Parts: sequence; C-alpha cells; structure tokens
Amino acid sequence: MPEITIKKSLPILIHILGWSLFGSVIFLLSPLSSEVERPNEYWIKQVLQFASLILTFYFNFFYLIPNVLFKNKTSLYLILNLLGGLFYVVIFILYDQYTNMPELMHKAFRPGVPYVANRSFFNRYDLFNFIIFSMSVGISTSIGAVQKWQSDEKVRLELQQQQINSELSYLKAQINPHFFFNTLNNIYALTNIDVEKAKTALLKLSRMMRYVLYETEKNQTLLTKENEFIKDFIELMKLRLTGKVKLDLQIPEKIEEAEIAPMLLLPFIENCFKHGISSQKESNILISLSREKNYLVLHTENTIFKSTENTPEGSASGIGMTNTIRRLDLLYPGKYKLDIDQENNENQFKITLKIDLS
Repeated sequence: MPEITIKKSLPILIHILGWSLFGSVIFLLSPLSSEVERPNEYWIKQVLQFASLILTFYFNFFYLIPNVLFKNKTSLYLILNLLGGLFYVVIFILYDQYTNMPELMHKAFRPGVPYVANRSFFNRYDLFNFIIFSMSVGISTSIGAVQKWQSDEKVRLELQQQQINSELSYLKAQINPHFFFNTLNNIYALTNIDVEKAKTALLKLSRMMRYVLYETEKNQTLLTKENEFIKDFIELMKLRLTGKVKLDLQIPEKIEEAEIAPMLLLPFIENCFKHGISSQKESNILISLSREKNYLVLHTENTIFKSTENTPEGSASGIGMTNTIRRLDLLYPGKYKLDIDQENNENQFKITLKIDLS
C-alpha cells in the first residue's frame, strides 16, 4: 500500500520540484543576484508572470494539445499559441504602464538620476517574456506528445499481444485435431490386426488426451511432461510398426527441467512416422532429444516415400508442421534455429531444431 501511494504521488512531486526549480532560476535567483532592492510592484509582476506560465502550461497540456493538436488542427494550434504569447506580452506591458514600472526600476538601479520616459511599445525584455512563454508551451507540448506516443505504443503492444494469443489459440486448435485424426486412424487400422494392441493403444491415447486437455490450456508446460508425452506417442506409433522399420530412439529417461510451449515438438516427430513408414520397403527413423546447457535440441531423420509425399496427409509442410513453425516464430522469436534438409537422392528428410529455453 505505501509503495502504491508513493508511485501515485511521484508525478505530482516531480511537477512541484520542476516548477520550483524553474521559478527560482528565472524569477527569483536572477533578480536577487543583482543585490538591488526592487519595488513591490516588480515582485508582484514576477508572481503574476510565474502563475501565468503555470496556467499556460496546464491549459495547453490538458486542453489545447488533446482537443486541437491531436485532432489534426496543427495550424489552429500554432495560431492560438502565437496569439496567447502576444496576449501574455501585451498584458504585462500594460501592467508596466499602469504601475509605472520603468520609472520605479530606474529609481531602484539609478537613484538620484532623473528619469526620462523613453520606451517603445516593444523592447528586448518583451522578447524575453515571449521566449519564456514559448518555452512553457514547448515543454508541455513535448511532454504531451511523449505521453501520447507511450499510450499509443502501449495500446499497440496490447493489441499485438491479443492478436498473438488469438493466433496461438487458433494454431493449437488446428494442431490438436490434426494429431488425433492421425492417431485414431492408426488405432482403427490396428483393430483389424491385433485387438489387444488396439486396447493398449487406446489406454496410451487416453493418457495423452489428458495431457492435451490440461497442459495445452497453458502457455508453458514442464519439459519433463512434454518428454513423457513424446515417449507415449512414440510407443503408440511403435504398435503399428513392422520389422521393415528400423527405429533409433535417443530420448533420455530423465531430462533437466525447464519450461516449454506444450505440444511444440510433436509435429516434427509425427512427421517421421507419416513419411518414414512403408508396408513394402525398408525404412529408417531416427529421433534424438537432448539438453545442451540452455538449449533443447531435437533431431529427426526419416526416409521419404514418393507414394505419400504429395498426399494431403503426407505433405512435409502439412498443417502440423506449418503451424508449429508459426508457433515457433511467435513464441521464440530470435531464440530458435530450425534446419530442414531434404536429400532427394537419398530420399532422406532431416530436421534439427534448437530452442533457447533460458
């Protein structure tokens, strides 16, 4: 509570200190430094000028800037401030005439010397007053412009974050059905071959669905949970593999804890099984997952079969892969490196993903 009170009162304190410093330098220290006793009319004028500048500052800040300048009425804004500056100068010229200020100041600085009235309507002192008035307007305009830029930037960043969150939700909504569509197809095919294996597959799918339902609602999940999810998925895929597939898994039983976006790695691993399995030819699948200091490294290799390469489900850049790359761009901008190498001569497809988890 005290911290909040301090933060709220801090801008007011800054204004008070700023005006105190400005008033002291312009209207107090400079006259006092001459060591000449000045008439009361002079000090009254100093107070009136100082109060007028404060009034000008806040009138410009709270009314003219938002209602004129920020409404794209720049010409009107400049004219109003020019007229305001002239009015400020003329008012104090009239004050000098009313109080006979030139004669009073002459007596203060040159006592005993006869006063000769010789004042044009405008002189250097009036130009100085106009410059001080312009400073007050300029400073308030600068502060108002900076605050508006900060406010606009905050709104822009909030809208950008909302857009990113909406896009991420949309991408995850696409990935999840895509994953389950393929998995259910696999289990359906397995029921015609081995009912017991199909039952085991359904149990693993149930465990994976629990992960998807609860963990994908979060922006981040634990790396250990993601690792277990990946191992369950691979075990599910292994149920339908034949002896023609050589599967090389390099996934640690335990992995150093960190946070990662849920289901971020699955599409790359799923891609291996979509493209690396053939009922007639031998194939190889390599899946490697490791931690290297602050980096998580996923490396996959699989054989590509022409029969499935151009199908909707077999496209190497299908929904799952494309959306995952987009999620990487949104969640880890500048913090990941993805290398995709397709060696057509060897019919090999290789992916290396390196994510900075720090």
